[in-house]
Amino acid sequence: MKSVLLVGLGRFGRHIAMKLNEMHHQVMAVDQNENRVNAVLPYVMNAQIGDATNADFMESLGINNFDVCIVAIGDNFQSSLEATSLLKELGAKLVVSRAARDVHEKFLRRNGADEIVYPEKQLADWTAIRYTADHILDYIELDEDHAIFEITVPEKWIGKSVGEVDVRKKHGINIMAVKRSGKMDMNITPQTIFTLNDTILVLGNRKNMQKCFHI
Repeated sequence: MKSVLLVGLGRFGRHIAMKLNEMHHQVMAVDQNENRVNAVLPYVMNAQIGDATNADFMESLGINNFDVCIVAIGDNFQSSLEATSLLKELGAKLVVSRAARDVHEKFLRRNGADEIVYPEKQLADWTAIRYTADHILDYIELDEDHAIFEITVPEKWIGKSVGEVDVRKKHGINIMAVKRSGKMDMNITPQTIFTLNDTILVLGNRKNMQKCFHI
């Protein structure tokens, strides 16, 4: 369980609050808008109405006591930038800031952001890949070159074992899990047999994935 400061409670921030609550983390939520603060009260341990660009207000929260500070402000980049910078000045251990454009990422990093989330771009990439290939069910980008895909098992693999297919040797792709009847099995061995309607989680270089699975 971690202690999280969540700054900005628009739709993106509210969804983060809900997920953090589901994961049983301790969340302090902050926004200038009273209605937004009230909306997240069921999902957080504490919430305050305040200006995240005000040094006195932010200092009163005890910034260095939080494991993670998330700046989820999406409608005012200047405020996001100032809040990010202020959090770092006040001793934040880890600042994760939301970017809406490529140029935002550069400025946020220069002003103290340790990590950047780019929800619109990340969701756009996911949507483009997910819905232009019939056999891709999910997709997680790890970096520019590597990703995890959930895909339906190729027809030619059905009835064969992991060892027989041997995509690790042939393509440098790791089979992480087999999903069967809605249950994920991560105890994969060379003897694991692929059956009809299986899906698999595979990890590897995206170019190798494209070649192997015709993505």
